[in-house]
Amino acid sequence: MKIVIAGAGGIGFHLAKLLSSAQHDIVIIDSNRDVLEYAQTHLDVQTILGDASSIKILEDAGMNNVSLFLAVTTLENDNLISCILAKKLGAQQTIARINNIFNIKKEFKSTFQELGVDKIISPSLLASQEIIRLLEMSQVTDRFDFENGQVTLIGITIHDDSFYIGKTIAEIKELKGTIHSPVAILRGQHTILPRANTSIKKGDHIYFITGKKDVESLLNTIGKPGKKIKSIMFVGGNVISVTAAKHLENDFKVTIVEESEKQCKWLVDQLNNTLVIKGDPSNFELLKEEGLEQIDAFVAVTHNSETNIMTSLMADTAGVHKTIALVENLEYTHISQNIGVDTIINKKIIAANNIFRYVRKGKVEAIASLHGVDAEVIEYVIDQESKLTKFTLRELKLPNQAIIGAVIRGQETIIPTGDFRFSLNDKVIVLALPSIIGKIEQFFR
Repeated sequence: MKIVIAGAGGIGFHLAKLLSSAQHDIVIIDSNRDVLEYAQTHLDVQTILGDASSIKILEDAGMNNVSLFLAVTTLENDNLISCILAKKLGAQQTIARINNIFNIKKEFKSTFQELGVDKIISPSLLASQEIIRLLEMSQVTDRFDFENGQVTLIGITIHDDSFYIGKTIAEIKELKGTIHSPVAILRGQHTILPRANTSIKKGDHIYFITGKKDVESLLNTIGKPGKKIKSIMFVGGNVISVTAAKHLENDFKVTIVEESEKQCKWLVDQLNNTLVIKGDPSNFELLKEEGLEQIDAFVAVTHNSETNIMTSLMADTAGVHKTIALVENLEYTHISQNIGVDTIINKKIIAANNIFRYVRKGKVEAIASLHGVDAEVIEYVIDQESKLTKFTLRELKLPNQAIIGAVIRGQETIIPTGDFRFSLNDKVIVLALPSIIGKIEQFFR
């Protein structure tokens, strides 16, 4: 598949990295020579120096045989124009990154489609949605719902008092009443796909896929204390915090700390039941004066990654139950839980993974990204009879670098064993390392 990416920044580079590893023909367009040279030396891609909203540049990229055109620069208007032009020049599908969440409203989506922009995505909106999901389940470090919450992927940190410490996966599965097992373990910066003899250690970050009704029993078994979030403090008044606050302010006590007076006035105009405080988010004494030690959740979304990490650590020291920090640097996503922040999120990775589902072969329903974990969680649907429906899971001999986490069959959630056999219309949730995703796709095509 030939894919053209306009923009070699954080989202564009991450997308190109994911796609080139899957043997796609990737072309990156950018007007910045330095970022193009960096991409060319680190990835197996072709690069074109120039403005992606230029017809000449798009023609040079060969739009007539492009399967997917992705416009992910930081300039919204350029993204929209380049998608419209790319479609007119022959690109089969176009996706544009936008900043104005207002443009995502349903009535505008159809207008963009008529112009030639098939899909629009907002990294800020996606980040705010992830924050909301994490606040609804305070014990977990990651959360992603499949099929409207019928199946949930959650990440949990193993603390000193966890019943799981020292036990192998085989021993965990033998526990009475246990109907779930880990699909991935993040130990330091290393991703482990757990096998029967894998032992759980203190400090491990374990990822489970389980049915909605079994989440509470899983958390109780692990020994992760729960606490209902009632009060939330955001530092940084921007699209992410205001979008989340609009959703949360009628059910939670919400505070936003923002340094800019102009931005504070904008926040007051946008929100109805949120306390807006003008002040320096990095001033720990100010945060304490505004009730930091009494709040349940702290979310740092300023434009400075270091400020977000440091204030989250201060909040953790002050006894705040849940901390979330937004970072721009992709490398920071590997260090979150190891330094004391419950969850670090990166809107570039969230956006890239959201776009990634449109590239995958096979019938892909959803893709989830685990922060810091070198793997993908993909939901496939079996839409035709194939070898998948003719052999047991054991007989299929899927690659060792992949784990079938769960199968959704109608209203039933199944944790499959080796004797399990897939059926038509099953929805299959697979965790796989990047190196073998191509092979997994072959199974589910």
